[in-house]
Amino acid sequence: MIIEVPQALAGERLDKIVAIMVGATRERVAAAIDEGHVSLDGVLVTKASKRIAEGSQIDCDVDFMVQTVQLVGDPSVPFTVVYEDDDVLVVDKPSDVVVHPGTGSHTKTLVQGLLHRYPELIELAVGDRALRPGIVHRIDKGTSGLLMVARTREATDALIAQLSAHTVERRYLALAWGRFESRAGMIDAPIGRSDADPTKMTVSAAGRQSITHYEIQQSFEEPEPVTLVRCELETGRTHQIRVHLAAIQHPVVGDPTYGGAKKSLPVGRPFLHAQTLGFEHPTTGEQLRFSSALPVDLEAVLARLS
Repeated sequence: MIIEVPQALAGERLDKIVAIMVGATRERVAAAIDEGHVSLDGVLVTKASKRIAEGSQIDCDVDFMVQTVQLVGDPSVPFTVVYEDDDVLVVDKPSDVVVHPGTGSHTKTLVQGLLHRYPELIELAVGDRALRPGIVHRIDKGTSGLLMVARTREATDALIAQLSAHTVERRYLALAWGRFESRAGMIDAPIGRSDADPTKMTVSAAGRQSITHYEIQQSFEEPEPVTLVRCELETGRTHQIRVHLAAIQHPVVGDPTYGGAKKSLPVGRPFLHAQTLGFEHPTTGEQLRFSSALPVDLEAVLARLS
């Protein structure tokens, strides 16, 4: 849908203009802008607060912004509960499961699986969390491993605050192409959405600060040089580890989006696993820490290396 900004809305925020003209919620419009569904005068724009001049042409995906997703519990969604109490859950998500409904994924998400076991989570489906009750952070569809889930509004706020303060421990195992020059290091490079392909992220001066710490665990030479790396997130941007490793010429093995898929070592998904999760309990203040074993499919990949 093409919107020509009228005089009455000149100078207003992008998300406000689109919400009024399309009839969608501001939260839904902001999500669409963030995910690359809106362009301004032919150029992708990802800043919801941008002020727009009269006569500007806004091109937006109306279907994405007004679509209705019914949150109904689904017993078929696979996941393992590692820890639970009245305030918080820790779950181990398998690969190929999307965390919450979004573009192209309306059913069989982790949220719908959680709602089957914990139907009271629907009470948290309000505002900008209408499609992600309890979800305070995400991992990609192709990534396996640990996630914390809030069971109350108070726990949601507390866990989000910890993530914002960078006090949550999130460690991943990744298999990356090539040999690393140092045993450990830090990648400090801002990440934003790609102008060329809105489904991808990229290192960009206009992006948000993103920091990944890494440490080499094991190196292999056959069938090609690859390195098992432990990555720890200081920030949590979309595709952060995949983008950062690709930026230093060591893309994640099996990652077709960022140049890591090769026929010499077929994997079927990015070799990336959220192995360790540590945080402060939102109510008791107790320090909690959990680990997840490498899944069978990724263990099989390591077994083929030498």
